[in-house]
Amino acid sequence: MSIPYRILLADDDREVRGGVADLLGGIGLEVLQAETGSEALDLVRGGEPVHAALLDMYMPGPTGIEIVPLLLSERADLPCLIYSGRWSEELERAVLAAGARACLRKPVDPDRLRSEIKNVLGIRESLN
Repeated sequence: MSIPYRILLADDDREVRGGVADLLGGIGLEVLQAETGSEALDLVRGGEPVHAALLDMYMPGPTGIEIVPLLLSERADLPCLIYSGRWSEELERAVLAAGARACLRKPVDPDRLRSEIKNVLGIRESLN
């Protein structure tokens, strides 16, 4: 990749967030981290350049599903992905209806995450 893509990662679980950040960093992506939905929204509203957002479904402040429309009202072109340890088909339908591009299960499968990130960013070449 010639341009460093920057991912906004919001998760209140520091350990999970750190592991996912390491995974994303390991495939050449820059990661901007937030602990709450409010912090993630503030970063986007503050003009932080991000190419996609990966959001925990259940975190303080707006939850993942609540923050997606708020992020899209700030940046209509921002691809948002939700991930959750309490995945269900009903949750996935609600997440997609809110405007997210995908709903992933925790623990995150590295290959699936890499594939979804490439898809939303329109990357054709390999990510490590």
